[in-house]
Amino acid sequence: MTDNYSLNTDEHSGNYYKIDKPEEACGVFGIYAPGEDVTKLTYFGLYALQHRGQESAGIATIQGDKIYTHKGMGLVSQVFNESILQQLPGNIGIGHTRYSTTGSSRIINAQPTVVETHLGPLATAHNGNLVNTVELREKLIRRGCDFKSTTDSEMITLAIATELKTGKSWLEAAMSAFHLCQGAFSLTIATPEGLMGVRDPHGIRPLVIGTLESVNPKKYVLASETCALDIIGAEYMRDVEPGELVWITEKGMASFHWSEKPQRKLCIFEMIYFARPDSMTERGSLYSYRLKIGRQLAKESLISADMVIGVPDSGIPAAIGFSLESGITYAEGLIKNRYVGRTFIQPTQHMRESGIRMKLNPLKDVLEGKRVIIVDDSIVRGNTSKKIVKALRDAGAIEVHMRISSPPVTHPCFYGIDTDSQEQLIGATKSVAEIAEQIGVDSLAYLSWEGMLKSTEEDPNSFCSACFTGNYPIPLPERLKLSKVMLDNPVKV
Repeated sequence: MTDNYSLNTDEHSGNYYKIDKPEEACGVFGIYAPGEDVTKLTYFGLYALQHRGQESAGIATIQGDKIYTHKGMGLVSQVFNESILQQLPGNIGIGHTRYSTTGSSRIINAQPTVVETHLGPLATAHNGNLVNTVELREKLIRRGCDFKSTTDSEMITLAIATELKTGKSWLEAAMSAFHLCQGAFSLTIATPEGLMGVRDPHGIRPLVIGTLESVNPKKYVLASETCALDIIGAEYMRDVEPGELVWITEKGMASFHWSEKPQRKLCIFEMIYFARPDSMTERGSLYSYRLKIGRQLAKESLISADMVIGVPDSGIPAAIGFSLESGITYAEGLIKNRYVGRTFIQPTQHMRESGIRMKLNPLKDVLEGKRVIIVDDSIVRGNTSKKIVKALRDAGAIEVHMRISSPPVTHPCFYGIDTDSQEQLIGATKSVAEIAEQIGVDSLAYLSWEGMLKSTEEDPNSFCSACFTGNYPIPLPERLKLSKVMLDNPVKV
């Protein structure tokens, strides 16, 4: 989430209020497991989802009609310790890791969001972006809601709470509230009665269901990815379907399709980059998909070279696939410092100029005198790629050819991944030849849109690829249309 505020007039007071750019591609977790150490299982589930958000982390548990919450800024291991976890009892738990972007780094926006209702406490963890935040906020203001944060996630929670005031049950109120929400949302929701898992009608953000070994009662786990199930020994059952709500109580799990016309549009960038490579889909691991797009990339853009290297960590599976298909030796040419985290100590000017070496350091004895193909998952603004290429040349590489395992990113995402405005996206403003010149490579090639989707071995229409094409599956309000160019000239594929 960033502090790119939309300024909108409060019709009641005439004052301006601020709305953050909504939640980004965060990690959500939920568990219903009477008799288990729910809090510790939630902690480890979030630990496995740390890659989805490093800005803040939080856990909410429910025991009877009481809720216990702890959240803070930083990594999961920084926010929680044994003492804190012991203060969060309960049979139901949800957790959240928040995406780290510039601005908005405030505890008030950490999740889960919690409100009290006449039926008891309600806690929500949200992954995705709503696109109708202005209209929804105004509706909630008319209903008398008091906002404590600047997130669309709080709006979802308050929408459910206001529906409860009309006499609806938890289930009825939730489904009514979701009809007020437009955009991408995968949710875990904790109530005194049970746990909910929900996806929007397009299923843009992932959410999976797992089970812990138990006969009576059966114990269920919800998570953004299957890697969070693996870490606690839960077995993957299936995905929550687009437009589905699963309701987990002492009676077991019930399924409700609250949307009349669901149409799956899973974010393709989850497949390419965002999700962990060991997470599973119905077709296999994401590692295997990334190998396939690396192979496809080699078929489309092979060039003579001495070695193939990947940009750690996200570019490595595709680089291995490229090597396997091409027969060119794969090597480690860049070493990642995996312990680089937040530091409040500013590097020296010389260190800032060298830039990339804080995170990636080239192996000179591997690269010197070599023609190198370097594979990465994407180029957004080009700044990082330029620094990597310079580091490779400084280490002695005589040729540097870059291959990207996705098409050019030409349009911003409004559904849950923080991308720049179109004017800042290098793929939207420059040709491939111009990008190659700017980042300093001898050649540059991207994976084709067709090759990217064909490698999924699924229906290509079941994915959202708007960041590559500008064809947005959920209509955007006028305030989100960043430029006329973006909407009038979608990429032809």
